[in-house]
Amino acid sequence: MLQVTKIFYFEMAHALAGYEGACKNIHGHSYELHVTVLKAIDDQHYLPPPGFIIDFKEIKKLVNEYVIKELDHKLLLSKGYLGKQSHLSTLANLVIWEAEPTAENILIFIRLVLEKHFSASIQLARLKLFETKDSYAEWLNTNVHR
Repeated sequence: MLQVTKIFYFEMAHALAGYEGACKNIHGHSYELHVTVLKAIDDQHYLPPPGFIIDFKEIKKLVNEYVIKELDHKLLLSKGYLGKQSHLSTLANLVIWEAEPTAENILIFIRLVLEKHFSASIQLARLKLFETKDSYAEWLNTNVHR
């Protein structure tokens, strides 16, 4: 198997309902997203032309269209949060979710969206979302990492 990773950056604000720490308040992050895909190959031979398992441009196109476009410079709030802060519901850049917009839930969203769009021979292998420089959530496709 061979893996490649493309890194993306986006800015997003969120707040968490039912949490008593500082994250109950609207605040933003400069997110860093690592998207790793893999393909089963014969690693005893070089790859045939064009010599890669997927063009980095294809990963970039899919992630920009289905993830970055949806989240970048947005305010992501849950219905639960808006139930208590209804005055925010008219904001133009608001994205409303059923779930709390934690790094973990954002990764689940990204996985569900991206898995639909890669070709059958390419598998989503790993997602890593940095909320800060030293804190991240990670999703690992356990079907391919055994």
